[in-house]
Amino acid sequence: MSSRYFLPIYLLIYFSAAFFWRSFVVWKRTGVNPVVFKGSDSAHDFVGRISKALFAVIVAIVIVHAFIPNAYQYVMPLHSLERTPVTSTGFVLLLVSLVWTIVAQAQMGNSWRIGIDTENRTELIQTGVFRLSRNPIFVGMIATLLGLFLVIPNVGTLITLLVGTILIGVQVRLEEEYLTSTHGDTYNEYRRNVRRWI
Repeated sequence: MSSRYFLPIYLLIYFSAAFFWRSFVVWKRTGVNPVVFKGSDSAHDFVGRISKALFAVIVAIVIVHAFIPNAYQYVMPLHSLERTPVTSTGFVLLLVSLVWTIVAQAQMGNSWRIGIDTENRTELIQTGVFRLSRNPIFVGMIATLLGLFLVIPNVGTLITLLVGTILIGVQVRLEEEYLTSTHGDTYNEYRRNVRRWI
């Protein structure tokens, strides 16, 4: 399948399965809205706003690539990277990251949140893929951004990869502070035994 048609379908599946469906499941089970970014001026909510803007840029680039090919030149394609081995690696990363992210979210169960929930204490998950990485979902998100860049290499997807990786790094550190204050020695022991990424 051409990347022109694959990427819009992929994004629809990714956002539906990885964000909307899992959030709906947790809300139905617990009555708690797992999307906890708010509109305050805190660092946490600032990351949330920039992340939403980043997702909008990604969707826009994919739509332009798929349906407005004459405008694709404006995101400055990196033609030197448009090679079959690079593109194939990107496709594999996208598919693996999708499965990895869905598995990690399922293993989080009712602890799944988008953002830091300071109002409802959640269980510290240390099993499944969380034995390999303290932040497997974020690892999956970075892999998705990298895969997207490799499939359609351009300045736009490169910027989303770089900015997204920085934002994820900031969010991870904010979450680590929260988890340390919430779970104390249990989380500190987990940090000693499991890598931040993989």
